[in-house]
Amino acid sequence: MTTTLLTEDQQALVETTLDFAQDHLAPHALDWDRDRHFPVDVLRKAAGLGLGGVYVREQHGGSALGRADGVLVFEALASGCPAIAGYLSIHNMVAWMIDRYGDDAQRERWLPRLCAMDDLASYCLTEPGAGSDAAALTTRAVPDGDHYVLTGVKQFISGAGAAQVYVVMARTGEPGPRGISAFLVDKDDPGISFGPNERKMGWHAQPTRQVVLDGVRIPADRLLGRAGEGFRIAMNGLNGGRLGIAACSLGGARSALDRSLAHLADREAFGARLLDAQALRFRLADMATELTAARALVQQAARALDAQDPQAPYLCAMAKRFATDTGYSVADRALQLHGGYGYLAEYGIEKIVRDLRVHQILEGTNEIMRVIVARGLTEALG
Repeated sequence: MTTTLLTEDQQALVETTLDFAQDHLAPHALDWDRDRHFPVDVLRKAAGLGLGGVYVREQHGGSALGRADGVLVFEALASGCPAIAGYLSIHNMVAWMIDRYGDDAQRERWLPRLCAMDDLASYCLTEPGAGSDAAALTTRAVPDGDHYVLTGVKQFISGAGAAQVYVVMARTGEPGPRGISAFLVDKDDPGISFGPNERKMGWHAQPTRQVVLDGVRIPADRLLGRAGEGFRIAMNGLNGGRLGIAACSLGGARSALDRSLAHLADREAFGARLLDAQALRFRLADMATELTAARALVQQAARALDAQDPQAPYLCAMAKRFATDTGYSVADRALQLHGGYGYLAEYGIEKIVRDLRVHQILEGTNEIMRVIVARGLTEALG
């Protein structure tokens, strides 16, 4: 990661996070992937550095960083393990949503434990029949006196079962986005249960399950924001979440590039180092150039989101699409540069490829990112 354009505080942040990633994530990443182990104890160590509440205000236990700082954090973390960095991005998205849209009582109740990662968080939008078309979700929240009763199923929920806190989008009104509200659901609420841990291509080091809501009765004060605001809350959360996942792609791909440089320097063929072959050097140059371009776009989008620029949602979509496509492409080429060794689990390259592939799908598929960008272009025409 190039640090010459960073402030002193940002350089220190990157160095501290990189040290954590190399000391506590990288040495164990392959074992966690193989064993499908979710290292909650390591997440709590990350919280000791302020990484459990990156964007949360200090009075609630957070680090109060902006998005331009956050993308540096998640890129550095992903150099050690993209799967764990990806979960931390999601946890922080939920914590930010509570800090931004919750009332004082909700912040006081939920945020200190989330920032310490004594409690973990999950984001519940997607459903079995409502993925990219999130506004078509069918989970319902029915008012009942001073309570709501939630019924429905959420699909592909990262951290489900291990997390204590769930921000759940449910329908309280008319069809479409205006009829959706956001709720805070606790793992101990009667009626919530979880499907089996999904068997996935990558991201093995964190659980992915269905969240089943079978008449979950919660107090009305668990409504996050106002009734009917849930879709807007969900989308605003995703603007930042997309930057986090984009940054995770950069970190994973940069690790794959660095490993390729070392591998080609060590290997010889036809009497010369592979690194001295011009064709391979050109491939490395292209990979580095594309990552640098993607990083610039991610940082531009992060600054726009910090500034509340009206174009920020479109820039976040651009950055997510470009960085996740680029990150996966770079990792895939890194595997090829390793030859047969890249296909072996012990070298770690194939894990990076598997982990980064899902980044093109989650937080909104890259096809949906193109829809958002195209909408921004056409709206500009009036």
